[in-house]
Amino acid sequence: MREVEIPKSDGGIRKLSIPTVEDRIAQQVIKSYLEPRLDRLFHPSSYGYRSQKNAHQALRQVQRHCRRYFYCIDMDIKSFFDEVSHDLLMKALRKHVSESWVLRLIETWLRAPIREADGSERLRIGRGTPQGGVISPLLSNLFLHYVLDEWLKRTYSGVELVRYADDAVVFCRTAREAEYVLRLIRERMQACELRLHPDKTKIVHCKTEMSQGQNDYPVYFDFLGYRFQPRTKRRRDGSLFLSFDGAILPKSERRITEELRQSNFQRWVFVGIEVIAAKFNAKLRGWLNYYGELDRFKVRRIFERFNFRLLKWAIKKYERFKGSFRKAGRWLRSLAKKKPHLFHHWKYGITANQGIA
Repeated sequence: MREVEIPKSDGGIRKLSIPTVEDRIAQQVIKSYLEPRLDRLFHPSSYGYRSQKNAHQALRQVQRHCRRYFYCIDMDIKSFFDEVSHDLLMKALRKHVSESWVLRLIETWLRAPIREADGSERLRIGRGTPQGGVISPLLSNLFLHYVLDEWLKRTYSGVELVRYADDAVVFCRTAREAEYVLRLIRERMQACELRLHPDKTKIVHCKTEMSQGQNDYPVYFDFLGYRFQPRTKRRRDGSLFLSFDGAILPKSERRITEELRQSNFQRWVFVGIEVIAAKFNAKLRGWLNYYGELDRFKVRRIFERFNFRLLKWAIKKYERFKGSFRKAGRWLRSLAKKKPHLFHHWKYGITANQGIA
């Protein structure tokens, strides 16, 4: 397998092991063969890389639990894909896979040497599953099914788990319960040759009007590109209340803002507005659909910034505006009314006039 380094948003490096074309095809065949069998085992609380399951469903479940529970454990399994025990993984597989040829193939892929960028090879000694392999998500789900999901259901069923691949949040009723369950989870991880990240794993107080007691626990956690924290909400009668809810992660918003800045499309004065729409609509659709799932209002700043750059583009392109934001804004507002489908966010009326002077 060939190793490829991918930069992470926190400045670190994620190492992906890319199988050969032949191995990718073979892994896809085995994955399709085993997935219906193994997927029936998995709990409803597991959302990652499963048919009929997705990240938005996991986020909605987290949102519901935040309204019912006052504390949660924000879990981070340190170097999960590098630490998975081959012996324990194969033990889990043998419980459900009797075909020796399938087991031999999977064991071969787990032990396959990694070819690094400089051409040297590195062997996996008893642990690690290739992150980037077609079959790795299925194997990881099976491993964590026994390490965490099934074990937690048997050991302490009074809490609620939401897991997406190796990202997991456990919801508890009290701080004391959260402390106890976290201690159990640490012991379980150690017994299964895994570790919780000491700095990134934490107990969080899901602070609302109903649970505003003072304590030293953090009051936010990040999950799948969203930040959950106390937020002021408005009731139907117009009154305000404190909720614990999710919206786009500030880091995700900064990344998108930087992408818009680097595009520098406000200087594309030799193209028409249709070209800009064709270039960005897929991205606009993706940003709105993913980060607007829980709260579209919170993503408005992204589209305000986009509209402002579009406004600057119009001023640079058309001499009749002569540096007038007001004239250019009036033209863009009129265009948004005539062609609401030109840009993806315009057709929803979301920030169609915001960011346009």
